[in-house]
Amino acid sequence: MKKIFLCCAAGISTSMLVEKMKQAAVSRNIAVEITAVPVSDFEQIVTEADVILLGPQVKFQLQSLSSAAAPYGVPVAAIDMMQYGSMQGDKVLDHALSLLPNQQ
Repeated sequence: MKKIFLCCAAGISTSMLVEKMKQAAVSRNIAVEITAVPVSDFEQIVTEADVILLGPQVKFQLQSLSSAAAPYGVPVAAIDMMQYGSMQGDKVLDHALSLLPNQQ
């Protein structure tokens, strides 16, 4: 099962988006584990993640976090601000899946 992590400032604001993404995954029969975490937990989750997405409030850390994840082969990307703001879980899920080396 692929693991997708959404990082934000405290791990709270992305919780609703995670639920929307989980609903989209279930409706499509896609087996993924999606979790919201604070960006301060990045070092703990990078070794178990398949994809890490950053919320708009921590997007400024994209370069440094991508570099930190590179040795593990984990892609890190920012969530589109419009998709985040309108809680488009299906589109954010599509984005995460597109980053996987072997797409679902």
